[in-house]
Amino acid sequence: MASKTRPAERITTSALTTNNLGTVRKLNSVLFPIKYSEKFYKDILSPDVEEFCRLTYLNDIPVGTICCRVEEVDGVSKLYLATMGVLAPYRSRSIGSKSLQHVLDAARAHTKPRISSIYLHVQVSNLAARRFYERHGFQECGTAKDYYKKIEPRDAWVLEVKLHPTGESGESEARPPA
Repeated sequence: MASKTRPAERITTSALTTNNLGTVRKLNSVLFPIKYSEKFYKDILSPDVEEFCRLTYLNDIPVGTICCRVEEVDGVSKLYLATMGVLAPYRSRSIGSKSLQHVLDAARAHTKPRISSIYLHVQVSNLAARRFYERHGFQECGTAKDYYKKIEPRDAWVLEVKLHPTGESGESEARPPA
């Protein structure tokens, strides 16, 4: 009897559009314990964040999302990773890593504005998420007390990865291990 080999898995991302926004809404409702506002969904369709807001597919099946926004603080542009998730049955298959790597690469290459770092919040009870981001070069830079209003625990770690050393151009400070 011939053994069956599993076909190679193809992980791809696509920009968010009005045509696939319903899929993003559905994925978010399953992945996250909060409901996102209409403003959130309007903002993630902006051409300015096209490379930073993606729908992720496994063999053409939508299985995850990643959504970011560019923020300017004291003249420095940072990327805030607002949401990132992969449906539970599809985790541990490098899907989240590839989505995050797409955003990291796009942010490093982005020049107008030049993005200095990417940061995000992780609920203090979510050790798996913290470890995931740490594997990709993120480091804890603080704790936001009472960050979450409708879920417990309310506190969040603030994690950040620097993309460019201060005052220099070129290579980033943090790269995940090969």
